[in-house]
Amino acid sequence: MNNVQSLNHTAWDCKYHLVWIPKYRKKILYGELRKYLGDVLRELASHKESKIHEGHLRGDHVHMLISIPPKYA
Repeated sequence: MNNVQSLNHTAWDCKYHLVWIPKYRKKILYGELRKYLGDVLRELASHKESKIHEGHLRGDHVHMLISIPPKYA
């Protein structure tokens, strides 16, 4: 329980494995887009008080281990 975070009335440790896949699994995530995608995903996670613990970018999909507060559906 060393990674437990808390809000006003809850203690939580919710981690989700997300896989993001472009339409038709086109291999468009390499090249110029690859340089900026990590920064964009971290910035979007911080807007919702989330944190990306791990991420792997492949040619046709992205794997992320992310912790999201339970107040967001």
